[in-house]
Amino acid sequence: MVAVVLVVIAALVTGCSSSKQQSAPAVTVTGNWRGDIEVPDHPLTVGVSFTADGKATIDIPAQGVVDGQLADVQTSPDAVTWTITKIPGKPSFRGVYDKASDSIKGQFTQSGQTFPLTLTRGKVEGPPRPQEPKPPYPYKSEDVSYRSGDITLAGTLTEPQTGGPFPTVVLINGSGANDRNEELLGHKPFLLLADTLTRAGYAVLRTDKRGVGGTGGHLDSASYRDLTDDIAAGMAFLHGRSDIDAKRIGLLGHSEGGYLAPLYTQRPGSGVAFVIMMAGPSVPGSDVLLEQNRLILTAQGATPEQVDKQVGFTSALSGLLCKGDAAAAKNYVRQHNDTLPADERLSEEAMDQLVTPYMAALVCYDPAPALSALRVPVLAFYGSKDLQVPAAQNEGPARTLLASDPDATVTVFDGLNHLMQPADKGSPGEYAAIQTTIDPQVLTAVTGWLTQRFPTGH
Repeated sequence: MVAVVLVVIAALVTGCSSSKQQSAPAVTVTGNWRGDIEVPDHPLTVGVSFTADGKATIDIPAQGVVDGQLADVQTSPDAVTWTITKIPGKPSFRGVYDKASDSIKGQFTQSGQTFPLTLTRGKVEGPPRPQEPKPPYPYKSEDVSYRSGDITLAGTLTEPQTGGPFPTVVLINGSGANDRNEELLGHKPFLLLADTLTRAGYAVLRTDKRGVGGTGGHLDSASYRDLTDDIAAGMAFLHGRSDIDAKRIGLLGHSEGGYLAPLYTQRPGSGVAFVIMMAGPSVPGSDVLLEQNRLILTAQGATPEQVDKQVGFTSALSGLLCKGDAAAAKNYVRQHNDTLPADERLSEEAMDQLVTPYMAALVCYDPAPALSALRVPVLAFYGSKDLQVPAAQNEGPARTLLASDPDATVTVFDGLNHLMQPADKGSPGEYAAIQTTIDPQVLTAVTGWLTQRFPTGH
């Protein structure tokens, strides 16, 4: 029972869209509320914020969920309701406002299970993030934007207060729709990386991904050509600035960014001076996805039969996507979904996410040609407890493919996960509960590697 609530709510991290809101809010419930979903032995603290325009959001500190949009919101005193969309099990809340205690008393229901939830006034506090940089910063921070084909990319450029032109690092996001800070489960790893590197004397450019924040376009329809074009646009933008050393601009890609950085670098005239791969895969996307499913499900306690079923589904779907048969892939996903228990079935929108052109680009990409072609300094590192891009699967091929590069370093950090946090099992379910955003030894290693090859005035 506990796992159902925790895992399903964690899916909010990938984003929820609200449907049409119902009923204008009553003044009595507008504002911030907090309470515990009374799961036996494992209460889960949540915060719900109702706004005057009839909308509501949910915060779940233990899951790192911040401002997750809620749907089907009602805020009359005798009917306070909301639902979480795109999540199996139809999680929802129904309660009433009690004037005497100034509280909202009701029931949280998911997958046919019901748990008491009483909300009282107050804002829930998020988990501590001791590494998160806070202003004022001892460097310049500038919001920037520039064109990439038909869309505008938006981001932040940080650079030291004095000196220049500066060697520069371009941060490339991991998979999925994420912002310039690569915010995930309450952590902001790219904000921390930018802060660390800028303090060390480097300029750093980081951007919102397509369809996120200030960046236009739609990620679902993007190809890897589109995403590397976005890198090219960033390089052109930097080349047009006198405060940037155009001969010393490199790329740091996390996860999928570790695919895209070498892929762009192999373009003729790319101008990339170095590549850093943080948990960047070195094997085809389908292989990564299969192993990821196997390891994460096993860590969550799935039976061998459950693991085999999911891996089989993923393998078959990958094959259809890589054949370019979108219609067959969609049909296969729907047929598979119909075989699942009712409370585990995906919504139409969630199923569509599995068969987008972007998903096909990720699953079908083979990094071997781009990695083999690299002839610039390369640092590739992995975490020994990473279950998303496992070191055991990717370290060896990375060493082999980079063997002809005269300055390539491949290393594994013991005990770290996909975000480079100190971890127990390495499961994504642990990310939010870990206070560390990036282990300091990783920040030191990256900075040290850079300063040896591309020293700054600091």
